[in-house]
This record gives sequence, C-alpha cells and structure tokens, in this order.
Amino acid sequence: MLATAVARIDHPDYRLYVGVYPNDPGTIAAARAVAATDPRIRVIVGPRDGPTTKADCLNSLWRALVADAADGPIKAVVLHDAEDVVHAAELTVFDTLIEGSAVVQLPVLPLVRRGSLVSGHYADEFAYAHIVQQPVRAMLGAAMPLAGTGCAIATDMLAAIAADRGGAPFDDTSLTEDYELGLHIAERGGRSRFARVRDPRDDSLIAVRAYFPDSVPTATRQKARWMTGIALAGWDRTGWGRPQALADHWMRFRDRRAPVSVLVLAIAYAAILLWPLSVGLHWLTGTAVADDRLADWLLIATTLLLVWRLGMRVGCTAHDHGWRQAGWSLPRFFVGNIIALIAAPRAIRRYLTLLRGGPLIWDKTAHAFPEPGTPLA
Repeated sequence: MLATAVARIDHPDYRLYVGVYPNDPGTIAAARAVAATDPRIRVIVGPRDGPTTKADCLNSLWRALVADAADGPIKAVVLHDAEDVVHAAELTVFDTLIEGSAVVQLPVLPLVRRGSLVSGHYADEFAYAHIVQQPVRAMLGAAMPLAGTGCAIATDMLAAIAADRGGAPFDDTSLTEDYELGLHIAERGGRSRFARVRDPRDDSLIAVRAYFPDSVPTATRQKARWMTGIALAGWDRTGWGRPQALADHWMRFRDRRAPVSVLVLAIAYAAILLWPLSVGLHWLTGTAVADDRLADWLLIATTLLLVWRLGMRVGCTAHDHGWRQAGWSLPRFFVGNIIALIAAPRAIRRYLTLLRGGPLIWDKTAHAFPEPGTPLA
C-alpha cells in the first residue's frame, strides 16, 4: 500500500505516517523497507503490543505528527487503512475543500471479487450510502459520520479535540471511533463536506478503493463490530446530539435501527417460509384461507416499498459499478440480510459483555491489497 500510494499520489507536499505494533516484526520490517526508499514515509512503532483498537494506533501517529509540527504547519490529517488504493488526485481535492471545513469525506468504492456475493454486497451498500444517505444528511444539516478512511480532518479541529481528551483526539475505548468522530466534530460546530468529484484528466471518481471481506464468517465479524459500536454502544456513548436538532436525531435513529431491522427481517423470512406451509395445510384439510383485507393491503404496500428499495439499490450500484454489478445487487441483497441476521446475536452478546464491565475486544477484520494490474474501475 505504501509503495503504491507514493507512486500514485500527485501532490507536492505530504507525509505518510504508518502505525505498526512492537510485537509485529514482519510488518515493521516491510514498512521500514519501503520507508528507506522515500523520506516522506515515517514508520511509527506504537507503545503497546497489538492488536489494540484502531483509535489507539491513530493516537500514536497523532503524537508523532505533533512532534514533527516544528517542521512546518500541517493543514489536515488524512486517514487511510492499509488495504486502501488511493486516488492520485485525492490530496488535491482535500487541499482545496478543507478550506473553511473541519472534515472532508470521499466516497468508498469496494472492489468486488469475482464470484463472491459477500464481497459484492459491500459495493451495493456503500453505493447507496454515498450516493443517497450522505448527500441527504448534508442537505438536512445532520452530522456526517466518517467512513474511517478517505477522510481529511483539519488539524486545528483534531488539536482542539485532543486538548479536551488529554492529548489523544481518537477515542481508544470505541469500536467505531470514525463514526463517533464525525458526530463529535458536528457537535463542536465543525463543517463537514462529502465530496463526489471526478478527475478531469480521465473522468474517474476520486474515491477510495479497497477489498472488503469475501466470506460469511469475516463479514459477520465486521458487521457485528459495526452494529455493536453504532447501534448499541454508540447510543450510550453519543446520545442524540444537539437539542432540537430534529434532522440529526432522525439520522441517528436510522443509524441505530439495525437491531429492530434484524428482528423484522427474521419475522419476514419466517413468514415467507410458513406461508406455503399454511396454504398446504389449508388445502389438505379442505378449509378456506381467511379473508383479511388489512393483511392484503399490508402485503401490497410492503411489496411496493421493497420494489422501490431494490430499484434504488440497483440504480446506485449501476451508477458506481456499472449495470453488470447492478444485476448482481439483487441476489446480494438477500446475502446481506443473512449476514445481518447472523451478526445481530454476536453484536448483542458483545454489547451485554461491555455492560457487565467486560474488556473491549477489537475484532480485527483481515483485508487484502489488490495485486498489481487488478482493474480498479
């Protein structure tokens, strides 16, 4: 990732900080080997053995960056994960749009592994989130949660947060510090911008591209962490934000609806399985199915809403990934539902453990960096 990033980034003034753990000599050696070829790369070995939380690693980088501030002013801090493929023009976008803003977020475009419905469902979800949800949040003036990658945060905003938190701007007790940080910046009055910008040189979308989990177990672990941090523990940690900020309250309610949505999903799939059984029993016993007009109207209404939702999903996926992937988004919709159903009990168990004073466990998701020559469109 480091070698590819410095080869791709088209910007005259930047520095790359990479965080590693003292008990991971293989990664330290690999990172230092690349750093030896480029003075813009700094390898920071954290004080604690890993894995810790992502925020704990970021705080180590922040302390190193503050120590280097004597070399000159730092305009913004850009966050990336080790599996990210950066766009050549992203720092130019950040450099321009961070003026007058506290944070700028780019879209995330998951790379789809051929033949993997699990990998592909991330592409559908991020396409909908970054074409519909984030622009609507901005239009309503609601707080914008960060994706944890492909975002630039003004240094003065991070410094102000660090001053309130004893020198560490990232909350290392959070499972979803990126989501919470976006809300916290909004509560401090910081302006957030979501940038969908195309590179005039080749018309490519300036976005972050990366592989996401491509198996049910790995996707389930990641979704359980997100669900715990946002929908369950996030409620305790961040509350409902500014008083009378109705748009922000509504969006936070939507963020936290996952446990209820999973319950509705479970009931719906159970009903789908039981419906033919019910019809068969009525046929065998020679009894008539009861005429329930309310149930008929509910079936029609919810079916139309489902068609609308699937249509939006197909359209968003087509916009970012093309019509071939849009066609696959329909079966991937059901795959995503199954993953959510499996992840929910895991998330609830983890949350109950936290409530009982159990330790915060960072369930790290394994990722892979694309091989050279992998198509990224």
